[in-house]
Amino acid sequence: MKSILDICCEVADMAATKRPEDLLNRSSQQDSIFLSIAKSALDSLLRYGDWQELTKEGVLRTSGKRGWYLLNDICPDFYSLVNNTIYIKDEHEKVIGAINPEDWMREKYFCETVSQTKFKLQNGMIKFLTPPPDGIKIVFQYRSNTVCLDPQRGYEEKNAISKNTDVPVFDEYLVKLGILWRWLKRNGMDYSEEYTEYERELKKKFATSLAVKDICLSGGNFDVTAAGVTINVRTSD
Repeated sequence: MKSILDICCEVADMAATKRPEDLLNRSSQQDSIFLSIAKSALDSLLRYGDWQELTKEGVLRTSGKRGWYLLNDICPDFYSLVNNTIYIKDEHEKVIGAINPEDWMREKYFCETVSQTKFKLQNGMIKFLTPPPDGIKIVFQYRSNTVCLDPQRGYEEKNAISKNTDVPVFDEYLVKLGILWRWLKRNGMDYSEEYTEYERELKKKFATSLAVKDICLSGGNFDVTAAGVTINVRTSD
């Protein structure tokens, strides 16, 4: 795996400019520009979507009859919740949410009973419509805010570049393209071709990172036509 400094040096070669020597050297304008652009490239990739590399499982154990919990207390590297992945593990029940403000107010103040656990995400907290009982184990999938790893500390996950030796969690080639077109733009040069290549590679890498559902062929109510799958079958006499 290449470090962020190595990647920036390759970008400098492609752009026919001086190689950065120390991204953290604030006295060097060239190095500071490369660091700023590299951070922007990684931050943009983080925000792009639910990368498989960043998907983790979080666990919330309810206590104190509380109706809200800080997400950073549950998962210090929390960035965003993966939709439709929150369950009460003890009862194998899906938690309904996140509901919109209109439904929240209607069910909170006008409904006499609430048959399902519902929640919303607000101000960095998960807030339940009604406080769930103590001791319930709620599991969910979330996207981590990790953008790089520190190989000098056992590949510790980090949410920002702080060393020249840090290694991006994303594909090296994709990161290099992201830095290249941003450097060209920053310096007032034509970047249209490099940007187009970056967008094409980004969509391809993101598509291949998504988990693919298994197709059950063992029977049951599976309909291969409805699933968009055609199986060529040869009959024998």
